[in-house]
Amino acid sequence: MGVITLNVPDSANINDREATIFMAAMLYEKGKLTLGQAAKAAGFGKVAFMEILGDYGVSIFNYPAEEISRDIANA
Repeated sequence: MGVITLNVPDSANINDREATIFMAAMLYEKGKLTLGQAAKAAGFGKVAFMEILGDYGVSIFNYPAEEISRDIANA
């Protein structure tokens, strides 16, 4: 697993743990990581991470809108 160093201003008032969870949640939301990969990167199991995603406004259903439209058209 790669390591990223991110310099965040103190005024952001965010600790390392929060930044890690946020980054994992955003990477999952953007489809860059699977749920399992994001959970592992954040240091959680899948179920715990799914609960945390709600705190960040991230849906556990990571399904692109264009695929939903295609599925509806094919139904």
